[in-house]
Parts: sequence; C-alpha cells; structure tokens
Amino acid sequence: MGQVIAKQFVHLHTHSEYSLLDGLSRLSDLVARARALDMPALALTDHGALYGAIDFYTLCREAGINPIVGVETYVARKSRLDRDAKLEGHGKPWHLVLLAKDFTGYQNLVALVTTAHLDGYYYRPRMDKDVLRERSKGLVALSACLQGELARAISDEGIEAACAVAREHAEIFGDGNYYLELMSHGIEEQERVNEGIREVSRRTGIPLVATNDIHYVSAEDAEAQDIMVCIQSGKTVDTPDRLKMIDHPELYMKSAAQMAELFPDDAAALENTLRIADQVDLRLPLGELRLPHFEVPAGRTPEEHLRALAEAGVAAKYGALTPELRERIDRELAIIAKTGYAGYILIVQDFIRFAQERGILTAVRGSAGGSLVNYAIGLTDIDPLRYGLIFERFLNLERFTPPDIDVDFMDARRDEVIAYVTQKYGTDRVAQIGTFNTMLARAAVRDVARVLGMPYGEADRVAKTIPFGVELTESRRMVGELQALEQEPHVARLLDLAEKVEGLVRSTGTHAAGVVINREPLTQLVPLERSKGNVNAIQTQYEDKQLEKLGVLKFDFLGLANLTILDQALRLIERDRGVRIRREEIPLDDKKTFDLLGTGETTGMFQLESAGMRRYIRELKPDRVEDVMAMVALFRPGPMDYIPTYIKRKHGEEPVTYAHPTLEPVLRSTYGVMVYQEDVMAVTQALAGFTLAEADVLCYAVRKKIREKLDAQKVKFVAGAIRSGVHADVIEAVWKDFEPFARYGFNRAHAAIYGLIAYHTAYLKANYTTEYMTAVLSAEMGNPDRVAIAVAECRRMGIAVLPPDVNESDLDFAITPKGIRFGLGAVKNVGEGAVEGVVAARKEGGPFRSLEDLCARIDLLRANKRVIESLIKCGACDAFGPRQQQLNNLDATLSTAQREQRDRASGQVGLFDLAATVALGGALTGPEAPRKDLLGWEKELLGIYLSEHPLQALAPKMGDVVTAYLAELRDAGDDLVTIACVVTSARKHITKNKQLMMFAQVEDLTGSVEVTVFPRTYEATAGLWNADEILLVLARVEQREEEPKLLCEHAVRFDEAGIGEIRRVAEERRAFFAKRAKFGRNGNGSEQPTTSGTTPRRGNGPAYGGVDVPSPTPTAQARHLSLESSHPSSADASSSQLIVRFREVLDYERSIALFQKIQEVLKDHAGTSQVVLELPRNGGGMRRVQTSFRAKPSPELAEAVAREVGGDVVEVVLPR
Repeated sequence: MGQVIAKQFVHLHTHSEYSLLDGLSRLSDLVARARALDMPALALTDHGALYGAIDFYTLCREAGINPIVGVETYVARKSRLDRDAKLEGHGKPWHLVLLAKDFTGYQNLVALVTTAHLDGYYYRPRMDKDVLRERSKGLVALSACLQGELARAISDEGIEAACAVAREHAEIFGDGNYYLELMSHGIEEQERVNEGIREVSRRTGIPLVATNDIHYVSAEDAEAQDIMVCIQSGKTVDTPDRLKMIDHPELYMKSAAQMAELFPDDAAALENTLRIADQVDLRLPLGELRLPHFEVPAGRTPEEHLRALAEAGVAAKYGALTPELRERIDRELAIIAKTGYAGYILIVQDFIRFAQERGILTAVRGSAGGSLVNYAIGLTDIDPLRYGLIFERFLNLERFTPPDIDVDFMDARRDEVIAYVTQKYGTDRVAQIGTFNTMLARAAVRDVARVLGMPYGEADRVAKTIPFGVELTESRRMVGELQALEQEPHVARLLDLAEKVEGLVRSTGTHAAGVVINREPLTQLVPLERSKGNVNAIQTQYEDKQLEKLGVLKFDFLGLANLTILDQALRLIERDRGVRIRREEIPLDDKKTFDLLGTGETTGMFQLESAGMRRYIRELKPDRVEDVMAMVALFRPGPMDYIPTYIKRKHGEEPVTYAHPTLEPVLRSTYGVMVYQEDVMAVTQALAGFTLAEADVLCYAVRKKIREKLDAQKVKFVAGAIRSGVHADVIEAVWKDFEPFARYGFNRAHAAIYGLIAYHTAYLKANYTTEYMTAVLSAEMGNPDRVAIAVAECRRMGIAVLPPDVNESDLDFAITPKGIRFGLGAVKNVGEGAVEGVVAARKEGGPFRSLEDLCARIDLLRANKRVIESLIKCGACDAFGPRQQQLNNLDATLSTAQREQRDRASGQVGLFDLAATVALGGALTGPEAPRKDLLGWEKELLGIYLSEHPLQALAPKMGDVVTAYLAELRDAGDDLVTIACVVTSARKHITKNKQLMMFAQVEDLTGSVEVTVFPRTYEATAGLWNADEILLVLARVEQREEEPKLLCEHAVRFDEAGIGEIRRVAEERRAFFAKRAKFGRNGNGSEQPTTSGTTPRRGNGPAYGGVDVPSPTPTAQARHLSLESSHPSSADASSSQLIVRFREVLDYERSIALFQKIQEVLKDHAGTSQVVLELPRNGGGMRRVQTSFRAKPSPELAEAVAREVGGDVVEVVLPR
C-alpha cells in the first residue's frame, strides 16, 4: 500500500513569493516542479491574501495540474474586531489553512480574506469563527502548522482541549471538510504535537492529512529564503532571536516518495491529499466581460442610447448629419455594438460629464480620440475629422482587445470623480487597483549585502556596476567590471543569493490611475484590502492583468497637474482682469503664442519644457498647432531621429522626398516624415493595400514586439507591396524605417490631445504671463526643485517673485501689485493647517503688527514653535525686525502667548483682551544674522536663494543662451546642455599621464552640480574655474543613480563675447554628434533610444584615452572617448591606421572591459599609428571609432592583443 501511495501525493500547504514575509517560491517554478514530480494537483496557500491566485490558477491549467486555490489565514482568538495587543497582538492569532473546492468555495474564500483585511486587520489580517461559520460552504480546512489553534491547544492545554478545538472546526466546516495536519520538518516540538494530533484523530474520528510547509521550491534555496526573511523583516543574518527557518531546511517541495518516507505509518494521511484534491473542481469564469450596469432611458438598450446621443452630438457640433458623417457614425456604432462596449463608453462619458459640470478640466488621451462617436457625445474634445484621426486605432474587429480610455483630470480634483463613481455604482462595486513592487537587480544586491553584514560602500560599488533595467544574470555574463569583482568569493556569494531574490514580490502598492467598476459586488470575484497610502481607500488584491483575465473592467482616472495649472490660471485671469476664457475657445492661430514657442522659452509648458525639446521647438519655429502636435509625437525614442529632417523640410532647407510616389498623399502634411503610428498604418495601406483594420493589426504587432506575429505581418506586407509593383529595395527600406518608429511612436489622437494642451499652456504664458506663472508656482509647491525652476523663469521674464510675508501671502502663490508673492504653503515645515490659521487670523484682525501680535492671534495648536521659526527664517516675518532678533525672542514671546491663550480658553481675561486695540510691541532692533546664514535658511526652507543670488542680475539674458537649469538635469537624459552658473569650489587632479584636470562644484538659481573638466578642456579653460566666477558651461549630462553630473565640453565667462562663443561651439558639437549618429545610434548599431536625438547614450570605446580619473563611471568613459578622441577632423581613415576589429556585437560594458585590457598592450607598443576601433552593428556593417591612442604596428602587437583578449574576440589589422 505504502509503495502505491508513494507514487502519488498532492501538496496542500504551499507558500509562494506572495507570502510577503517569508515566501521565496515563484509560481512558475512551483508549477513546473509539481509537473516534474507528476503531481495531479497543487494548492497555493499564501499568508492572509490571495495575491497570486489567478496566475497560479492559469499556470496550473496550462500545465495540466488541478489548481487548488487557498490561503493560510489568521484567526482572531475571540473577535476580529478586538484590538487588544495582549490578546490579539503580534504572533497571537491562530493559523488555519482554507482550500476552495469549487466556485462557491472560491467566492467564500474571497469574502473571508476581504473581511480579514477590511474589518479584522490588526498586525495581521484576521477573520474570526463567526465569519467562518457564515462562509464555510465549499471550503476544506486544514489545522495548519505549530501556530494553528489545534497545535497550540495540544502544547498549552492538553488533548481534551485539543479535541474540543477539532470538534468545533469540524462543526464549522461540515463532515469531511476538516483535516488534522501532520508535518515533519525535523522540529522536536512538531514531533510531539504530531503525536497529539494522531491522538485527537483517534478520539474524534477526524481524518489526518500529511503536508509539507513549502516556502521554497528546492532544498538548495533554503539560504536564499532565509535571506528573504531578513530583508522583509529588516534584520541581518546575525540578528539574535529573529524569525529563522534555515535551522530546519525542509520547507521545499518534496516528492511523493520523500513524503511517504517521512510518514511511514500514516498511509491514510498521505492518501487523503489525493482525496482532498479529488474533491476540488474549481472553474473560474475567465474571459467573460463583466461590464457594469449603466442606467439608460426606459425602452432603450445601451446601443440605442449611445446612437441617440451620438446623432444629437454630431448635429450640434457640425450643424447637420451629412451622408459622410452618417456613414462614419454608423460604421463606428456597428463595431461598438459587435464588441459589446456601448455600456463601457456610456460609463466613461457619464463621469466625464460629471467632471465637466463641476468645472473639473478633463482630457482623454490615447486612441479614444479617433472616434467620432466619442467626440459627438462629449467624451473627447478633439475633432477627429479635422485632425485625420482613425477609429480603428480605438476599436478593431480584427484586433479584438479591450478599448482603453485613459482620462486625465485636474490632479487636485481627481478624487471627486472617483467619489462620484463610487457613490453611483456602490462602494462594494468600485475599488482602486493593487500593484506589486518587485525587487530589481541593484536593490537585490544592496538588500542582500545589508543582510549579510557587508559594508555599504562595498555593496554600493557592486550594485553600481549593474546597468539599469538589466537582469543580474545578464549583467554577470556581460559586464567585465562585475566579473572582476566576483572573483572575490564573498562577492560571488552575494550575487548568487541576489539572483535568487531578484524579481520577487517585495510589497504591495496602489495603481496610479486604475479603478475597477464591476457589475456585481467585487467580493464575488475579487479579494479586497486597504491601500497602504490611504486606509480609507479600498484596492484589489489582484493586479490589472489578473483582473482583465476575470473580465473585470479597468478605468483609468489619471491626475494631470497641467490641467490644474490651466484651471487656476483661467480663474486668476477672470478674477484679476475680468476676462472669462473657455479652454475650448482659445484661438489656435495666436501670433504671440507662436512667437513665444519660436524663442524656445517653454519652461512651465506642458510637454515642451525639457532642454532637448526647447532646442528643437526653437529650431522648428511652429506656426500652426499641428506643428506642436507633431513635436509632441516626435520627441520620443525612435521617432526622435526624424526631428531634424522634419524641421529642415518645414523651412525648405531640405527637399521633401518620398520612398514611393504613392506615399505623397498620406505624408504630405508632415513633409514626407512619418510622425504618428497612423502614418505607419497609412503607408501600409498605400504600399501593400492593407485595410485600416489590417494595418492596425500590423502596427499592434510591432508595438507589442510579438515576434511570431511580426514575422507573419512582414510576409503579408511584402507580398502586398510586391503585388502593387513596389520595388524590393523600397519595401525593405520602408519596413526598416517604420519598425522602430511604430514601437515608440504616439498615435495621432494622443499627440493631438496633448499637443492641444501644450498649445493652451503656451497661449496663457504668452498672453497672461503673470497669472500663468503664478498657477505654475502654486502647482509645484511640493517640489522645491520645480519651484526653483519656475522662479528662475519668472526672473528671466522680469516678473518679481517676492519672499513670503505673513501679512500678504496666502497658502498658494499670489499676485500682488509688486509681483508674485511666495505662498506660505511652499515653506518647509509649515503645513496647510498652520497656514489656514495665519490667513484666518489676518482676515479677522487685520495685518499683524509684531511677532508678539502674530503669536497672540494665531492658533498655537496648529502653528507650533517649529512653524513660526521657519516663517521667521525664510523671511515671512521680516516686517517685525531682524530675523536673528526674532529668533532670540521667540521662546519668551511664545510662552506669553501660550499662557494668554490658555487663560482665554479657561474664561480668564488677560492682558491681550484688555489691550486688544493697543499695538503689541513693535519691530525689533539689533544685529542681523550673517548674510550667509540668511541665504542658507532661505535655501533650506524655500528650496532656492530668493532674496539675492549672483546670477539674478543676469537672468534676463539667460533665455538667449541657456538651455537647461540645474534642477532640470534629471529630465535632460544624456543631452548636451548650456548652463549659466557660479563656481562655488574647484579642485585639481593629476592624471596618471601627469595631465591636469578639474572637478568643480557650480550652482545656478535652481540648484548645484559637479562638473568634470577633462585635461584637454581644462587646458583651454584653466583660467576660468575660480570661486564666484560666473560662467556659461557647455556640457554633457551624465545620469547617475544619486544625481546627474556634467562633463564639460567648453566654458566661457558670461558676457556678450562669451554668449557668442558658447553658441558657436555648441552648434559645432551638435553638428558633429548628428553626423556621428548616422553611424550607429548607441555605438554598436542597436536601437537603444536617446534623449536628444543627436547623441547616443552609450558607445563602445576606451576609457579616457589613458586619462586616470578617480572612480570613473562607464558612461563617462564612453562619452570622453566620443568627445575628445573622435574629433571631426580625424574622421577620415588613414593608411597608417592600426585597426582593432571586434568580431561580434558586444554590449557596452564588455567592450569597455575588453578595450581596457587592449590599452595595457598598446602601452608596450607605443608608436605613431592611430588606433581605430571597428565595431559591428546589430543590423550589419561596421562602425569606426577613432581613439587618441598611438601604437607601433607589428605582428608582435597583434599576437599580444590576441593573447590578452582572445583571437576569437578581436582581429588586429596592420597598416599596409
């Protein structure tokens, strides 16, 4: 019998990575292992939640394994509503395993888990026996581990008490649905409890079941699981008395034979795993669309109601329903009806209507703008006919994916719309969407290193060698620096363990925009929990992809700050100027707007304010709103390469050409340049005869990088184009042209919507500058860097930004006759409640006359000492005397004011009441704090130097030359920028070649940054790097994890001559980079996107051409090669060049590592021949990179290089 049983076993107690404290097992690994062990079923019983249930269910079904969805729950000792720490605190609730036998059981499981989270959460999500009794149908319960009530009773109270517990559970779940769990993990207490469990079974007749408390898949994962427990609990491996499972490393998925060996005398317990599995037949309703119910007028279907709204809307917007409009409306409505999404569209239209009626600005992004129906019913505000938008990008019968209508609301009022939807459809049918935060490679390395007790500096050094977005296994294979580090055994161990935890779920989060609205109560299908960031918000335990499988529809409610800015600006304009402007009535041909755009002064404008965009928009000089839309679409990886061509063709500097004559009608409006995804579709139609729907299918395959579908689409495209008589070379060129473009490009509707918002922000900045910039400043209050940028922009335009003032400032920034007054809400440490108290007291009693008066009249419970101290230090109380004297007197003043306020509260009359009309004190006198301290306080509390700065006088000239503020560098990608700055410090460094270079710290009106000045550049600019010198610096941005750095290309003094010189050098550098970019986008021919469109982020090449710089980053190495070694004058090949030809395409890090080895060989063979690298591109061909190295060509040199890096890696080609 035992032999037969050993062949079959089902694991019923299994934890995955979704047991967030101590689970290591990936779902796919669990299922694969169960299949390899020939197990007919598998259970998932994560701690307290159902996070992984849907993916587990689908993986099991695909593997031919019966999925058993369950949970190891926490049961309150008395009531789930108790909050007694002694009774219900950490480690107190009992464990109990629940398994769903069928869909009813699944629904009860969902309801129980939801109740535990929403009602019973106290340290852990707890349910109680009352709700278990109500929701026991369809469930099988197991008595759980040593933390189960049964095991606790055996250990603490004896067999009789344990029998009572068992009988109670059996009564709750019904006959045959409760089992007593036997486990064997080598724990002495467990063996004692097992004997008790067997005795309980004998006395009660309740059956036994054997389980293994799985927390990791394989035995060798025990250490990694222990590391994960330490990470999640914030401990190290050496922390005493921590949660520790590795002492008994048996918590892996064992085979049937292993389980039989553990329980040789418990054949029935082993067999019962199969019996329970046989009871389970769970069928989840996947793939069934569950549209929420939308009330329509009596006698109408949703389709009929949508038609009525659409026809009325078309007549209202176009004056009449013409045959052309009728044909498009009918076609769209027919597709909407066939796909069943009429109700969905009506729901979105309804909450957009609600928002608009309450003055909440909205914008619908994405392909929904291509629908005439959506435009007619007021769902979108972009005319699809005017802008040539295509419905098939929204809904397409040949590519049946759910429509995705993303709606932007003013970020300050987004919650009002969610509240409306919740009230309309019911709190039990609406929830935000949960997300899972996973452990990325760098974080995994740092966390594991902390747990192992490694020094932070060493862990940081290892982590920084890992490229962003690259998995650890790939990095270990490709990054030479990492390979060198892991020669140390402790680093190798660190990386081995980090690999095992990389990618695991670490915690839950909340989707930034996603909200689900369901037809039935969500808990019939989806478990819920409270949001970590807001306990009043409810979210799903499933991510959006799992919800989509269940047919639960997601709606995106996005918050867009620029809509808040537009709204506030429009309100300020109406209040201060009496001009009422409706957004939809803003003229689209305003000359001042286009003039402003042509200057590139786009700071504060939606989508247009990055350094690269400012440069391009200045070159473009748009004169129609379509140009703005095109630039919004083109300023993306991939399409960005077309920007220079678009600009030149617009200005007639380059002829407009087409790959084939049939493309002229479809690309004429964009000067022959593909700008939008729809252009790819139109080209496909024109060349290959695709229908719009077929073209959309092709575009979708390209966007989603679905290789098998993409290959099939290419075959179809080529065949269609050949039938149309298109030459093969043209076909291939077009395909190569639009493949990367379609992957990253915007659809036209999205670009049109965002382009229009961008134009609206430009219009308000051009015509109502003060009001607009006040709105921008208020919107950015929580971000000191952004406030600093906006303040600098105001100063550039000659608008004064005044310090905060308790007698004039409001919560937000405010317009005054003298300029824009700093908002008190933007002062650090001063909360909204404190500001409201200050403003209310001022309105009630007039301006504050002194510090004593301020402290006497405001509510000191809302504004404590720290608040008032911050107001003094930032200058908001400067009318009351020197800041230092106010700080000196603050304690005494507060003490008096607090005593008086207490007296008033108790009914006593104090001095302030008797002399309410007498001025309390006056302006203090005495010495002020040093200027350095005053400015330091301002920078600390306001985020900027507000009262004065060396650059302030030059601010009006910055627009002529400066392309980025320092606070914007994080968003500048790897661009080439011109900054205006003050040198605050500089230190020289001597390289190993005995050359001087420099590291300088500089600052502008918005922040500070380090500038690296390499030897060649330092030689030309050495006299400039003096403290307090005001410079214009042309530099490359180097993005680092901590903060950006600058690599100096050129520097001049900030004067008229310097402005001209820096402009000239910048143009030369950009022209060179544009020319160089033609030979490969990122140095090895791959399609890695760049931020500027003219300069690659990374390239293959040596480090500094022999310059020794302390701790150089790989990015800096590559850039210095391209900036100093690959000068345009050396672009042509010479017969005396020595060529190092790489035989295969290498990633960036490996090529750097290899060339560093080659450098060492070259030093021993110094000569006069220039060394040139030849680097193969992914798509074929070679890219040549000039270096600054000189060597003596010889067979010995070639042999030495081959020995150092391998003849299969590089080939040395000697001059003839």
